[in-house]
Amino acid sequence: MEKSCTFLVHFDKGTPAIATEIKEALEGSDVSAKIDAMKKAISLLLNGETLPQLFITIVRYVLPSEDHTVQKLLLLYLEIIDKKDAKGTVLPEMILICQNLRNNLQHPNEYIRGVTLRFLCRLNETEIIEPLIPSVLQNLEHRHPFIRRNAISAVMAIYKLPHGEQLLVDAPEMIEKVLSTELDQSAKRNAFLMLFNCDQDRATNYLLTNVDKVSEWGELLQMVVLELIRKVCRTNRGEKGKYIKIIISLLNAPSNAVIYECASTLVSLSSAPTAIRAAASTYCQLLISQSDNNVKLIVLDRLNELKSSHREIMVDRIMDVLRALSSPNLDIQKKTLDIALDLITPRNITEVVLMLKKEVMKTQNGELEKNGEYRQMLIQAIHSCAIKFPEVASTVVHLLMDFLGDSNVASAIDVAIFVREIIETNPKLRVSIITRLLDTFYQIRAARVCSCALWIIGEYCLSLSEVESGIATIKQCLGELPFYSVSEEGEAPADASKNSQQPSSVTVSSRRPAILSDGTYATQSAASETAFSPPTIVQGSLAAGNLRSLLLTGDFFLGAVVACTLTKLVLRLEEVQPSKVEVNKASAQALLIMVSMIQLGQSPVLSHPIDGDSYDRILLCIRLLCSTGDEVRKIWLQSCRQSFVKMLSEKQLRETEELKAKAQVSYAQPDDLIDFYHLKSRKVRKICIF
Repeated sequence: MEKSCTFLVHFDKGTPAIATEIKEALEGSDVSAKIDAMKKAISLLLNGETLPQLFITIVRYVLPSEDHTVQKLLLLYLEIIDKKDAKGTVLPEMILICQNLRNNLQHPNEYIRGVTLRFLCRLNETEIIEPLIPSVLQNLEHRHPFIRRNAISAVMAIYKLPHGEQLLVDAPEMIEKVLSTELDQSAKRNAFLMLFNCDQDRATNYLLTNVDKVSEWGELLQMVVLELIRKVCRTNRGEKGKYIKIIISLLNAPSNAVIYECASTLVSLSSAPTAIRAAASTYCQLLISQSDNNVKLIVLDRLNELKSSHREIMVDRIMDVLRALSSPNLDIQKKTLDIALDLITPRNITEVVLMLKKEVMKTQNGELEKNGEYRQMLIQAIHSCAIKFPEVASTVVHLLMDFLGDSNVASAIDVAIFVREIIETNPKLRVSIITRLLDTFYQIRAARVCSCALWIIGEYCLSLSEVESGIATIKQCLGELPFYSVSEEGEAPADASKNSQQPSSVTVSSRRPAILSDGTYATQSAASETAFSPPTIVQGSLAAGNLRSLLLTGDFFLGAVVACTLTKLVLRLEEVQPSKVEVNKASAQALLIMVSMIQLGQSPVLSHPIDGDSYDRILLCIRLLCSTGDEVRKIWLQSCRQSFVKMLSEKQLRETEELKAKAQVSYAQPDDLIDFYHLKSRKVRKICIF
């Protein structure tokens, strides 16, 4: 079997040291050379070399050294060398080591004593340790706490050896006496830990005897106390009541680590509402007070576990959890929102949405780099709230519509999808949403957001004023027609298509008849300069990102969406407008826009022509406006909405099934207890039932 390794040291295999060089350096008087040689020897031993010839050299030349670094390296060397032969008998030369260790345990320097006692904690050879026990026990009463706490650790390590109880029969009694008189917190912690590991009943009695003083103990000792409580209560569940008071008293400890462990212990030992509320309150307090992001993430994980098992109690803490949104870390914000969304009820939905609205408004200042991503998460959270509780949609939808023109495209798309779903599920908000959308449509900069907004306009503009406003808004965002000027016989030169983003002008020639002074006709040639509208030019006072600038970048899919929207609006105008003149006028304007888009797509002005799908779609819209039947009108004005409603119902059904499947999955932690009811005694069963 491979030997156990107590420590690791990096070793560069490319430059192995030679044993003779190490030996020569150890025999010299240069301390720094001895240190380097000892480090090389330790590295070689850790990597499988034996170096048997070095032991005597180290005994002769290294043992007498008074240098602290050399002595520490010597102990590391003694820790990793083989101390037994093939038969398992301790090597005779180890007697020399015993004498040196005894001298170190009685050394006047505290550091030498301390590191030697720490070294004994890693020795497993009883034959070497037995002669050193009197010296170890003497160090329990040393004046320096560094030596005392290492001496206590050495006693615990010796007592836990296979035959350690025979070597130190009364070790627990001695350590208990030390514990009652010890003032150093680290030494006191080691002493209590020794009783905890070696004599649990004695440690328990000491704890119950000093219950009133537990809150005054140091952080290290309190952590061991909590570990002892967990162990005792797991083996004997009936005695929990004795220790719950201790845990609750430690919830007010000044140490955050102790407070966290107290909350974890409460959750693991008790499912009573009072204990769970105390634990949840503690976690929320740590979540707000700690500045370390890793700590916040760990606490959020604990709160998520509480949410799974004690949702009713966590519902009351939802606002405390949401206070973690003040952290600028996106992972913390996402995990916080995930927890909060599962805790929403009709009682707290108003407060939660109000909190989320405030956070959305904070993202408008633009101080943080990741405000766009955070805003997107908030929008998705508000969307989820509005779907679960439609009554709150009216309080957030108008605020979110201000972000349709957001520079973060993902965030703007989420807003558009949210508005599209709300306008269908909340008919009372339809008029206000359409009015707000038409007023803010010119602010939209992304083509995908424009497409979604145009679909909403085409489907939900129902009244005469809404239809006319929708057509007027689209016309205004498209600007003046045509999108560029062409000659009667000539075409735009090739250099215009190479750089369509720059303003350009071409000379266009035309031939037309002219009347001479004598009344006869003649043909004259005229040259005029025609200016092309570059893709970046904005008509009127429209902001960048309007429909005209997007079309002039070659986005003909958006052009097809514009054509479909205009077709729906004109078809609906025929139903709500009694004047046929106005209907024909609107139809003619829509046809002119569609023809201009096809003309733009087939011209050399842009870098690429219109794609086939968009071309066919625009042509279909033109045919529909020229000759419309009742069946086609029904498809365009009703079937699209019906398909969208069906999609929403299927989406809701799918989400419900996912939640049910998620609720059925149970996660067990590795250290969770397996509770066998039939293996309990009757007495314990009565206690549990009570």
